Amino acid sequence: MPSKQNLLPIASVFSGALVWGLIWYPFRVLQDAGVSGALATLLTYLLAMLCGAFMLPRVWRELRLHDGAGWWVAALLLSAGWANFAYVLAVLHGEVMRVLLLFYLAPLWTIFFSYWLLGERLNRYGYLIIALSLGGAFVMLWEPRLGLPLPNNLAEWIGLSAGMGFALSNVVSRRAAHLSVEAKSYSVWLGTALLTAPLLWWQGGLPDQLLAIDAQAWLILVLLGIVLCGTSYAVQYALAHLPANRAIILFLFELVVAAIASYFLADEAMQLRDWLGALLIVSASLLSGKLYAESR
Repeated sequence: MPSKQNLLPIASVFSGALVWGLIWYPFRVLQDAGVSGALATLLTYLLAMLCGAFMLPRVWRELRLHDGAGWWVAALLLSAGWANFAYVLAVLHGEVMRVLLLFYLAPLWTIFFSYWLLGERLNRYGYLIIALSLGGAFVMLWEPRLGLPLPNNLAEWIGLSAGMGFALSNVVSRRAAHLSVEAKSYSVWLGTALLTAPLLWWQGGLPDQLLAIDAQAWLILVLLGIVLCGTSYAVQYALAHLPANRAIILFLFELVVAAIASYFLADEAMQLRDWLGALLIVSASLLSGKLYAESR
């Protein structure tokens, strides 16, 4: 039974998993309304920053007081920013569950990032997790005619890289224990907004795209911004109070939500090999709570 002290972080993770299991759908609605994934991401995270503007005074004080804090903020900014932006792009252009399963290879990447940044050593479960993760990816991705078991399209590659960013951001968040939840949350929002800029610049026509957004789309964007503000804060709070690999386990609730939502909202159904791959990948995530021996 979780202690009362852990109930709030656990509830925060579940709320984040619920939001991220469903958030692909409003982004697809916005895309159908003519708002591209990059523009929708930029606007929603700018609105999240506006919603959380009350945090700024503390964030600036913190960056001035702590030597080296800027480096950890930059690492969180880039890793979490890419995880969020890449996730949106991947679920907009790929099959939701295949993208999410590639995203949830995160425990595999967490092994390397945790060893590098936290000094956590593998125990006997670590090698099993590596085998299960790679086995699940192999079963899901292997095409006899195509050879190597690699992602089938750009959306799946982006989903895979988003999982890497997610794993890194979780570990960085734990490593930067001296940073407040406010600083971490604001770094996530700012990083996601900043990383959309190159793609929007490359696409061009930003003023025309903004003028073309109708009132209904703006309402969805504002609501998404508010939800993302609350969700990001809740997740960063949870990561500050839970081990990185235990958080990964709880985030698996997102797969359940996304599987049900993608079936009913997008008419997407997984094939048998996708289910088998999912079973292996989920098993790896469930074992990740026992991943490391105590660091000496």
